[in-house]
Amino acid sequence: MPAWVAAGVAEYQPRLPREWRYEIVEVPVASRAGNADIAKLRDAEGEKMLKQIPEGAHVVALDERGALHTTAEWAASLQRWNREHKEVAMLIGGPDGLASTCLARARDQWSLSKLTLPHGMVRVVVTEALYRAASLNAGHPYHRA
Repeated sequence: MPAWVAAGVAEYQPRLPREWRYEIVEVPVASRAGNADIAKLRDAEGEKMLKQIPEGAHVVALDERGALHTTAEWAASLQRWNREHKEVAMLIGGPDGLASTCLARARDQWSLSKLTLPHGMVRVVVTEALYRAASLNAGHPYHRA
């Protein structure tokens, strides 16, 4: 990832609630050189992703075809997930999106935008959105809506 991705995540990650365990688990993207079978590569990446999901975690697939949510809706979902689940896993697809097995495993499919965003930008946006939602839930004036 470019340095700006790490800097963006590092800006917001320390602001997340202390009781949260926020971890980015990377699954290496296979080389797309030559006549690579993209569907097979995406499926193999999906299987690797599924193996990283903690047992019993609530899974959210971030996908451009998912539902769009406001910050207040993120905040309400976070409160519900914190009550009902020990862990939440948010899946971010590689350059060819998420495997169908990942989409099927997800309890929710969310979109950050109708735009296709680069993987690194999604990391930064999700980290900031989690911080903003947690701030809203805590009654901080960070969110102005």
